[in-house]
Amino acid sequence: MQRTLYDRDHQDFRAMVRQFVAREVVPNQQRWEQERLIDRSVWTAAGRQGLLGIAVPGEYGGAGQDDFRYRSVVKEELARVGAASLAAGFAIQDDIVLPYLLDLATDEQKQRWLPGICAGEAVTAIAMTEPGAGSDLQGIRATARREGDGWIIDGAKTFITNGIHADLVILLTRTDPDAGAKGMSLFAVERDTPGFTRGRKLDKVGLHAQDTAELFFDGVRVPAANLIGTEGQGFIHLVERLPRERLSIAVAAQCAIEAALDWTLDYCAERTAFGQPIRDFQHSRFLLAELVTEAEVTRAYLDSAILALNAGTLTAVDAAKAKWWATELQTKVVDRCVQLHGGYGYMLEYPIARAFLDSRIQTIYGGTTEIMKEIIGRDLAKRKAVR
Repeated sequence: MQRTLYDRDHQDFRAMVRQFVAREVVPNQQRWEQERLIDRSVWTAAGRQGLLGIAVPGEYGGAGQDDFRYRSVVKEELARVGAASLAAGFAIQDDIVLPYLLDLATDEQKQRWLPGICAGEAVTAIAMTEPGAGSDLQGIRATARREGDGWIIDGAKTFITNGIHADLVILLTRTDPDAGAKGMSLFAVERDTPGFTRGRKLDKVGLHAQDTAELFFDGVRVPAANLIGTEGQGFIHLVERLPRERLSIAVAAQCAIEAALDWTLDYCAERTAFGQPIRDFQHSRFLLAELVTEAEVTRAYLDSAILALNAGTLTAVDAAKAKWWATELQTKVVDRCVQLHGGYGYMLEYPIARAFLDSRIQTIYGGTTEIMKEIIGRDLAKRKAVR
């Protein structure tokens, strides 16, 4: 089916992104994977190109364009070359961290942080997950206690994307141990703040170039001006922004699906077995037909979800549907595409092999598939009760 999501402005933007990817990303990807770290310079290059902070108002250095379709274009172009690690880093900043700052930060905070973020000079991270608290964030133990004109933060966070490079970390803490979800607050912690240290860069199954890390906070003192949003409303602030985060992951999954299918269709046309291209075997044709159909049907749902996000009508339930379905489909499609590549699908010089490793985390972070189904199931129970 013909896709109608984008208009001319988005396609012009795509041409610019594609040039950036060819110039700044493709020549460095293999080295980044081997060194297990993306160069900081690609962030500043992206900032110069106007690819970061797209939604940030012009007065703070951004494009002032709060249209998620531009972010979708960036995701598609990075997925096309298999740059999942960089895509994840950019997504944390533009899709997850920035909404907190744009919606909740004071004018002074925006002046302090947004220009550097848009320029790629400041990399950001969000620190929610702890060694003992993943999907159940009400179980966090990191604390912030008031002392004089500031706050003292103690605790540890893990699995933090952009953790090594991060210059600014949005941190979920417990400010009232007796208030449950209503006793959590968000703080911004800046690089080089005394007591803030980084642990090891975590050795992951996939996304090898992505700098996922442990973070430690030992008596970290931050000024009261580093509180993000309202004291005691940190959990609510988080929940309100989860639909965008989960749609971001779902769209990334869709981009990876389409890239994997493109690589595989090309491979099946070129690779021969028993005197004919692999694509000419009935089993291969049927499998590809199934995968392409599922991908296109999923794309239609996600395109509608993107427009709903732009309109401010995307619900947590619809985002949960998008997230679990698209990420589970991603693992299925990539696995089948590896199989169609045969032995070459197991070789890391082929992008499908790297995509196989990179895809596995998608059904876990941002809320596991099981949590997504629980959200949807609870909504169905409420609907039944209303009837």
